[in-house]
Amino acid sequence: MGGADGGVKAGIESLDFGEDIVEGAVERVVFEAPDGAFSVISVKAKTGGRHTVTLNSSPPNVGEEVRFRGKFIIHPRFGEQLRATNMELIRPTDTAGIERFLASGIIEGVRAGFAKRIVERFGENTLYIIEHSPERLREVPGIGKATIEKIKSSYMKNSELRDIMLWLETHGVSGMLATRIYKRYASFAIDMLENHPYQLAYEVKGIGFLTADTIARSIGLDPEDEERVAAGITYALADISSYGHTCAPIAYLIEASAKILRIENTNLIDYVITKMIDASELIAEDTGKENYVYDKYLYFAECAVAERIKDIQRYAEFFDVKNIDGFIAEWEKSRGIKLAEKQKDAIKYAMSSGVFVLTGGPGTGKTTVVRGIIALLEKMGCKILLGAPTGRAAKRLAEATGKTAKTVHRLLEAQGVPGEDFEFGRDAENPLEADVIILDEVSMMDINLMRHFLIAVPDGAHVILVGDVDQLPAVGPGLVLKDIISSRVGNSVALNEIFRQDEESSIVIAAHQINNGKIPDLNKMQDFIFVEKDDSEDAAEYIEFLVAKYAPSIGLSSLNDAQVLSPMHKDICGTVKLNARLQNALNPPSAAKRERAFGSVTFREGDKVMQTKNNYEKKVFNGDIGFVTEIIDDRITVIFDGETKATYAKDEIGELTLAYAMSVHKSQGSEYPLIILPLVKAHYVMLQRNLLYTAVTRAKERVFLIGDKKAFHYAIKNDRTKKRYTLLKERLMGVI
Repeated sequence: MGGADGGVKAGIESLDFGEDIVEGAVERVVFEAPDGAFSVISVKAKTGGRHTVTLNSSPPNVGEEVRFRGKFIIHPRFGEQLRATNMELIRPTDTAGIERFLASGIIEGVRAGFAKRIVERFGENTLYIIEHSPERLREVPGIGKATIEKIKSSYMKNSELRDIMLWLETHGVSGMLATRIYKRYASFAIDMLENHPYQLAYEVKGIGFLTADTIARSIGLDPEDEERVAAGITYALADISSYGHTCAPIAYLIEASAKILRIENTNLIDYVITKMIDASELIAEDTGKENYVYDKYLYFAECAVAERIKDIQRYAEFFDVKNIDGFIAEWEKSRGIKLAEKQKDAIKYAMSSGVFVLTGGPGTGKTTVVRGIIALLEKMGCKILLGAPTGRAAKRLAEATGKTAKTVHRLLEAQGVPGEDFEFGRDAENPLEADVIILDEVSMMDINLMRHFLIAVPDGAHVILVGDVDQLPAVGPGLVLKDIISSRVGNSVALNEIFRQDEESSIVIAAHQINNGKIPDLNKMQDFIFVEKDDSEDAAEYIEFLVAKYAPSIGLSSLNDAQVLSPMHKDICGTVKLNARLQNALNPPSAAKRERAFGSVTFREGDKVMQTKNNYEKKVFNGDIGFVTEIIDDRITVIFDGETKATYAKDEIGELTLAYAMSVHKSQGSEYPLIILPLVKAHYVMLQRNLLYTAVTRAKERVFLIGDKKAFHYAIKNDRTKKRYTLLKERLMGVI
């Protein structure tokens, strides 16, 4: 990097090809991400001066001598930083460096005073003595046998970490992965790297197949080595499931694996898949028309869901309802309503089916039917449980029915640590206590969550599943609600007549028109408003105006009642940049509000935030919305839904994200008075009918669409939703 002194700044060597080098001692760790994927450190350069270095890894220890390679950038807020792409630990050679290294706390048992005395005794031979003749440390006053053992053990640990880093660097892989590898394998790390590199992809967080493959190629492993091919197949199948598939046609899996492995020998891939199936590492299913391959966990989940649904339908205790027509008539009269025939049918089927599914779009009367079902069940003395996949969906269900409703995770008494082992307190051995369980927003439930729920349903109980089958499918694998309906196991009723014809009906009508592939007549839509903005920056500016100025002008809270949704995370109108923009507008920096930067996100007291994964210990779940109430040092306290208090330590903050803007998927199960959705040219790749339909149906009072009308029309016409490979329907029908 150029500077005033002949192009060289203190502590920085500028290379001809544009690479910058900072060499010196780690002075302090400014920030470390909870998952170890990012850190910021301050380095005291050998030639003087201090530099801020950012790493895509865990930081080295304070006091260590390190050489960083990368590129200097100017951060708009934090100033000059070296964005490191490579890190090498340097063994200190002079006495000052050795003393600083020992006094840093890296070596257990060595305090600052001990470090000084050790170096005074052994000088530049200090590290050699510690490594090869640690018993000589008894020559230093105050150091006993127990302390020597601590020093020896700790030094060897750091020596092994250095060996791993050196091994990685000499094999063309960033040494910044060394800490994670050492934590997993300790003294066996080098052996794993040299003999089982693909095992790292399964066992070391942050190292996937591609990194393991780089390591394997660096040691000259044959591209067609069977271990490599098996790892590529496993990676390909996991990637396929991330798109919602529970299985893959074998031809599709072979093609995907070949692309990842970059080999043309598809016969070899087919052969290895067969070996993995024979070894029960993968599961094969032949439908008679095509062969499919499963990851074991998803296979057993799908089988369990199918078998349990059939059992519930077969063995549910019969409800002997006398004069159900009379009850419905009496209930209609007490409520001052008149049910349509399909709504009456739904109440009757709910009584006669072990598994009953109720579907329909907004305004079709699903909630009214659920109220009628509950009233009849209560009259019969049944014990009822109500649930939904998310906290906000459960809250809506409770408000609509006047009954207690919980998330599915709370119903199942989930507990444990996210990302690690967890368990459900309710299962086959300790089932739920209910005669009937009603779940809403079931389109959001993937095959894994449905499996855990159904296992906990007590024998003889009835299950009623409610949802809108035209919304976006679950983020996780499976197409559970649609497959159950298609299989015709149990009864289902699809409500399609619009009953809500009040002042909100323009949103309801527009939603149904979108769902049917029709473009709404915007001139007739009072509360369904399109604002044309061809430029993304103009669209973002208008979104800020709607949230910060317009919402309060019509009596709505900018934080609680207005919600911005976006089809994408990137771009000016993506969730990331919109969150930063809206945070600055709605909760700007203030001397009265503490804030902390974590990675690329700054959290501030008063911020609207979202939980991004299930945390069973804190009793907060993916999609829950809350507000930051306190930030002290590296701890953030959040209140969710005005009642659940959760405090996040430094290594947990990655579970939170700003929620001024969120993805359409994350909004499912929620409703807001005002929904604002950008539809700009950059979003084309993500636009499809069910995404737009889902976004619009989140609004109770008003919808604003901001952007390009061509994008709006494209989303409505694009009904080519990607097929999900799942055999749940076939299992339910008994054809496989």
